[in-house]
Amino acid sequence: MHSKSTHDIAARFSRRGVLAATAGLMLGLASISGAKAADDTIKVGVLHSLSGTMAISETTLKDTILFLIDEQNKKGGVLGKKLEAVVVDPASDWPRFAEKARELITKDKVAVVFGCWTSVSRKSVLPVFKELNNILFYPVQYEGEESERNVFYTGAAPNQQAIPAVDYLMKDEKVKRWVLAGTDYVYPRTTNKILEAYLKSKGVAQEDIMINYTPFGHSDWQTIVADIKKFGSAGKKTAVVSTINGDANVPFYKELGNQGIKAKDIPVVAFSVGEEELAGIDTKPLLGHLAAWNYFQSIKSPENEKFIKAWQTYTKNPKRVTNDPMEAHVIGFDMWVKAVEKVKSTDPDKVIDALPGIEAKNLTGGTSKMLPNHHITKPVFIGEIKANGQFDVVWKTPGLVAGDAWSKELDGSKDLIGDWVGKKCGNFNTKTNKCLGSGS
Repeated sequence: MHSKSTHDIAARFSRRGVLAATAGLMLGLASISGAKAADDTIKVGVLHSLSGTMAISETTLKDTILFLIDEQNKKGGVLGKKLEAVVVDPASDWPRFAEKARELITKDKVAVVFGCWTSVSRKSVLPVFKELNNILFYPVQYEGEESERNVFYTGAAPNQQAIPAVDYLMKDEKVKRWVLAGTDYVYPRTTNKILEAYLKSKGVAQEDIMINYTPFGHSDWQTIVADIKKFGSAGKKTAVVSTINGDANVPFYKELGNQGIKAKDIPVVAFSVGEEELAGIDTKPLLGHLAAWNYFQSIKSPENEKFIKAWQTYTKNPKRVTNDPMEAHVIGFDMWVKAVEKVKSTDPDKVIDALPGIEAKNLTGGTSKMLPNHHITKPVFIGEIKANGQFDVVWKTPGLVAGDAWSKELDGSKDLIGDWVGKKCGNFNTKTNKCLGSGS
């Protein structure tokens, strides 16, 4: 799954050097035909970590885009041209995301990029996409507080995941005390700021909210889990709302099991644990705990069954799972193809203007729509973890929820909207009727 070694790349370039020295004419002819070949394909950038702490989550998203490109090419490609994936590995290193994004746009001349998982990686690449005017489809739930012209957010905003999850725990599980546990970066911190404000607006006292952050890849959970256990022993129903990301989840749940914390006593609802993270780990400590997503593999619909079968055939693995960010890429990819075909061009300005209003089937039986704020409509599900690493849906929204770019819970955001159609602005203040800047 790792990108080619430096040695392999160096060897390839030295061979090219020999060719150039010995066959200038042939090389010249080859470059002409190479340019023609490039004209015959539309390049699609894939910007996901294939190594480092986030590889557990992101590698599958790279495979998803390769699969979607393969499926599209079987249908004849786009605008009569084959799609060609250009895969890079930013290796869970946030500055490297920006370097690789620049490389994809300037060197590889990609028409669009599908990529990033963490918000810190997305924030790292934003200036590159704005400067070079390219398009990023971002497929993961995030903290909101952003609406950029060059980004399409196909994952959940807080009102499509975090807020419904807290509502469910409050109403259905009668939770009164709250542990907000997250990895120490922008997504968990902003989400927890939103959730803290939301809980207080619902009458939850400050002493009934415990907030904790840990670094990426954190492995020693003994003290923190002991603190959670103590916090939950005050006689009030307690829950953990987890924005812990990546491979730190494995030792976290293990430690919950070690200290005898069962889901019926202190349920954990996770926003970053899906089928991919559960594959291949011991699910005993996680049984009965919850996750909030906009898609689960276990949901029965003709679209989902068809997709799972095609995915497992493509990967030659009948046990290969699907998950929520994969579905976000499915929706985003379909929307991009439809927009390109609508304007008969991959020109970013034309495609960006065409995307709002485009609809695509989601895998759970509905249709998602791209909104003027560059977020989409999605259903919300809460699932309970089962022994086989799948989820049993215990709650869902009655219909689709429109993604809010700006959270109504935060004072600085409640009057803001993103509107790239009418207002041509990502942070338009509805009280002052002013655009506050270029986007986020």
